[in-house]
Amino acid sequence: MSKKFPDRFLWGASTSAMQVEGGIENNDWAEAVREGKAPEMGLACDFYNRYEEDFDTAQSLGHNANRFSVEWARIEPHEGVFDEIEIEHYKKMVTALRARSMEPFVTLWHFSLPLWFVESGSFGRSDAPQIFARYAAKMAEAFGKDVTFYITMNEPLVWVGEHGKILGAAPGLQKPFTYLFYFGQLIKAHKAAYEAIKKTISDAHVGIAKHQFSFVGKGPFGTIAAVLARYFWNRHFLNAISHSLDFIGIQFYQRLFFWQSKQEDSVQEKSDIGWQLHPEAIYDVLIEASHFHLPLYVSEAGIADAKDQWRTEYIKGLVRGTHRAIADGADVCGFFYWSLLDNYEFLEGFSMKFGLVAVDHENGQRRTVRDSAKAYAKIIRNNGL
Repeated sequence: MSKKFPDRFLWGASTSAMQVEGGIENNDWAEAVREGKAPEMGLACDFYNRYEEDFDTAQSLGHNANRFSVEWARIEPHEGVFDEIEIEHYKKMVTALRARSMEPFVTLWHFSLPLWFVESGSFGRSDAPQIFARYAAKMAEAFGKDVTFYITMNEPLVWVGEHGKILGAAPGLQKPFTYLFYFGQLIKAHKAAYEAIKKTISDAHVGIAKHQFSFVGKGPFGTIAAVLARYFWNRHFLNAISHSLDFIGIQFYQRLFFWQSKQEDSVQEKSDIGWQLHPEAIYDVLIEASHFHLPLYVSEAGIADAKDQWRTEYIKGLVRGTHRAIADGADVCGFFYWSLLDNYEFLEGFSMKFGLVAVDHENGQRRTVRDSAKAYAKIIRNNGL
């Protein structure tokens, strides 16, 4: 049976500045590389210089939207000092997307933070929400009417629980009271940025990219654990900011099981990164998020698959799950695969291949369009399966 998507549905892919641009030296992520806490990065994908080539590729594959992130450390290299040359660079990226009839989705903060911000306390600073809002307002003012969609922050709970801990910018889950303080600070930061952007561009659409799991429990204890996990991971943060959202970006990668035996887990097919393959479970998180009665965008969903053996069917599974959610009432307006390019992953370096486009990082970042990218292009061309 044909599965058609709504008219004007947005199809595209996502990237993150620190993971693809190269040449960033003044943020906490680059500092972690220098200190040996993270894998070497080099020029990453050299996306900073090659974005037009990559946008051409995306356009050739039928993408009508693109999600990219702005590197805060480039924009504000010193506290309160903004680099107009770097701002102009990102404005040129937006112009390049518009010239290719692709809708830009701009993420303002995707994990990496300016060194000055981290060294002065990061989101532990009492004025951190205001500092973040000042940056958000600066970018909204710079982009003006050329950008409609803003994502304030990417996966805040992942950052405060994992990335922030590794980078020394947040406590991680080991210090629950400090974790809750940072949790509250990120809520305030999102709300402040939301207000700042709307004050600058009143008709902007401002949302967040929230990492969601499909939690499944086996037996009574597993069921209870899954219910609690759904509330504390999937719902709590969104509940707190629901009145400061115009849309929700849904990031989906895994179905997580409580009380699944090691034997049951061992027979499951897994991606290169070790995650079970349950793409159609994206339905669960979309239906759950639909209870907020806001437009939804799949801002990330993808698979690490160096041999490109699973990706085509995985994408089809994601699309089927998304279509089913729409049929059951979820207002899903767009889908962004992660990632457009094989990018740098913080813990794994370049070993995990998520890209629609393969990048040979050892030979001049040479690009090769994968067969799965062409299969995704066919889905886009048909606006469905």
